[in-house]
Formats: sequence, structure tokens, C-alpha cells
Amino acid sequence: MNNSPGSPQLKTNSEATQKRTLSEKDWINKWEKNNIGFHQNHIHTFLEEFVNDLLNNRKQVNIFFPLCGKAVDMKWLTDMGHTVVGVDVCEIGLKEFFEEHNIPYVEESLPDIPDGKVFKSTCGHISLYCCNLFNLSSSVIGKFGGIWDRGAMVAINPCDRERYAELILSLMEDDCRYLVVTSVYDIKSYGGPPFCVTDAALETLLGLSCNIQCLKSVEGLTEKQKPWGLSHYEEKIFLITLKSKS
Repeated sequence: MNNSPGSPQLKTNSEATQKRTLSEKDWINKWEKNNIGFHQNHIHTFLEEFVNDLLNNRKQVNIFFPLCGKAVDMKWLTDMGHTVVGVDVCEIGLKEFFEEHNIPYVEESLPDIPDGKVFKSTCGHISLYCCNLFNLSSSVIGKFGGIWDRGAMVAINPCDRERYAELILSLMEDDCRYLVVTSVYDIKSYGGPPFCVTDAALETLLGLSCNIQCLKSVEGLTEKQKPWGLSHYEEKIFLITLKSKS
């Protein structure tokens, strides 16, 4: 995503020292070069394990996928009868999602978003927006009963994280259940992405408005992370819900 001016860094969080930023062009280049190690060809194990924490026994939930790429999780949830809205800056992954799952779709322009597009399944259950995430709002895409954030919070430039949190909060229905996966590691060894997001950072970003519950933490170090110079790579999943207004 673009490193937006005017978004202050979180001075109280150690990961704000991660100075590296990626632009829209950087992410598009990754897709053009098929450098998409962040993509998984299977349902995320955390989502499989905690899907009912997302759905809470509800049917036909409207679910948001920030920085969705071509996540197969979207097909899995729509097959259950839910609707999905995703967004990504590069159309390559969005088109590949429909093509790889043989889902007919149509392409529409977005008059209110310069160069923006939306790809919609003809069945009406999937809408994938191609634009800068921060160009979206509830007036464009509505609000959601669920959010699955497997790779957005950790991909957003740290200096844009407060702005991202504000956007997510604005998209949450009162009963929204937001699952977010974070990565924690020694930031002296690796500059990201994925960027390190500590529990303290999550609390600073969302704790005032939301209840934050850690559902699981696992050691996620694999051969993929070892070249980054890491000896420890923790993955966590959190359930985030809005606090009662009463």
C-alpha cells in the first residue's frame, strides 16, 4: 500500500522502528513477477480451526478480506453460503481467483475511485475491488459482520497502521467478529514484510474500542523465514469485537 503522508507512527511501539515501506508499485511488481510467497494454496489452518469464532453460528455473513490477493479462503466461505468482499491493489490475483475456481465474473469501473475496478461473480456472492485500500469506505462497500485478516495488518506499512485500524473500525457492524493474524519476531534481524505486530501494538490500535482475545499462538518458523535471519517467528490469531456502547 502507499505510504500515506500525515499518518503518525506509533511512538510507543517498538515495531515503529521498522522503517522499510512498500509502495503500490512494489506489490504490483510482486504479482507481475509471481513473487507471491505470501499466497497459500490451502485454507489457512487458523481459519479452519477458528471459523466459528468468525461466524458465531450466523448464516449468510458478509465478510471482508483486506488485501485479499487470490486467497482460496474466499471460495471456502462463499461455498458455506456467506458473501465476500475483498480488495487488493493488483488485479492479477483478483482475476486469477475467479479463473482458478472457474467462477464467472464481470468487471465494472468505480466512478468515485480513479482507475478503480471491481470484479463481481455473476452469482453475486463475491466482489473483489482493485484499488488502494484506503480509497474504500463503508459508503462504497458497506459494513461487515466478519473480517478475515490473514495478511493485511502485517503488510500495511507501520506508519499507516493507525489509518488502517480506523478504516477497519469504520467497516465493522455492531456484531462484527474480526479475526486477525499477526507475526512477532526480532525486528533487529528482519525489516519486513510481514511486519512485526506485537500484542501491545494491537492494544494501542484497537483496545480503546474493542475487546481483544488471543485465540492461539504458534511457533511459525519454517524454511521460508530462516533466510530472513530469524531464529523465532511467532504467529498469533486474535478475535476482535466491538465493545458495547452502553
